[in-house]
Amino acid sequence: MQIGELAARSGVPERLLRYYEERGLLAPERTTAGRRRYQESDVLRVDTIRALLAAGLNTANIAVMLPCVGYDAGRLLPQCPEMVTRLARQRRRLDESIEGLEHSRRLVDALLAQAGP
Repeated sequence: MQIGELAARSGVPERLLRYYEERGLLAPERTTAGRRRYQESDVLRVDTIRALLAAGLNTANIAVMLPCVGYDAGRLLPQCPEMVTRLARQRRRLDESIEGLEHSRRLVDALLAQAGP
């Protein structure tokens, strides 16, 4: 399939698909005319990339993790220790961010309480 069809099927703009290719996340074949040709499996790969981005991972981590992703009934499954390590690291970063936001909220609440009605 060509880039336009992959964009339509995945819901990801062509510009982002080209960016994913630049970052080594997608590797389309090229026709003799230089056009990108994607495989059916690239639709699932783009879905996986989007899921990992939504989890807060950057493209460098995703590039390392993609070969470690398996699927069971449509669910992503980590299949190698490196992926589990990176996911655990991301979880720690998220926990730290949440703690920081909760602290900020408490400070704002205290200021609002002092401001009165």
